[in-house]
Amino acid sequence: MVVFPNCKINLGLHVTRKREDGYHDLETIFYPLPLHDALEVVTRQSPTHTAENNPVSIQLSGLPVQGKPEDNLCIKAYHLLKKDHPQLADVHLYLHKAIPMGAGLGGGSADGAFTLQLLNDKFQLNLSREKLLDYSLQLGSDCPFFIINKPCYATGRGELLQAVQLDLSAYSFLVVHPGIHINTGWAFSQLTPAPSPLPLQEIIRQPITSWRLALRNDFEAPVFIQYPELKAIKEKLYEAGALYASMTGSGSCFFGIFPKQQLPAFQWPAHYAVFYLQ
Repeated sequence: MVVFPNCKINLGLHVTRKREDGYHDLETIFYPLPLHDALEVVTRQSPTHTAENNPVSIQLSGLPVQGKPEDNLCIKAYHLLKKDHPQLADVHLYLHKAIPMGAGLGGGSADGAFTLQLLNDKFQLNLSREKLLDYSLQLGSDCPFFIINKPCYATGRGELLQAVQLDLSAYSFLVVHPGIHINTGWAFSQLTPAPSPLPLQEIIRQPITSWRLALRNDFEAPVFIQYPELKAIKEKLYEAGALYASMTGSGSCFFGIFPKQQLPAFQWPAHYAVFYLQ
């Protein structure tokens, strides 16, 4: 079986409070976009002694993935299910990465969440959505969103989700990844948490042309000071006709929302990854 994990963007991102457990409360709108990885699971027909000790393996292609295989969220998702469902067959996973990593697009979280759903479907574990949400939260705060995979208002660490009515299918998206890595811990350390001045759910009900003045990502201010190149990306998107442009997550990926089929064609630096989502 093959699935295609998609990315997400943040429409607005406010860090509202630092919690006693060291995490931060935030609020944001998660919105799915059709930029995809590809994930396949294949049952091992003849388990070997090695397979018995390590019932899951993974083969990677596409964009290079940093870290050890055992730290991959797809592998962790398998082990979560195997712990509670020991009858789960030995498998080999194939993951092709197209979503840039460490960019604020949630690609790794999507891969982990889609692995849970893929294993549930392939091996007929009959897990409810609520149970899948519980497993996905054990993988990471962004993972539950990809179980729902529809526009959501998110609070807490990003795991408390409420569906919102938001359809941007009448627009096209330009996603720009400059290849700059922003340390998430550093980014949070630059902020002074405060309640948002206007509820995000009210802002997104307004015409998209009004979002430029009202819909903000708190991480942009400190990131732009540290990386002026990123501020220039946002400015370039607006100069090209974006109705709204923003950094997603703590960066460093940006997106611009344009009228349908009116994405601009101009030169970006060669090391940028640019995606035209019509």
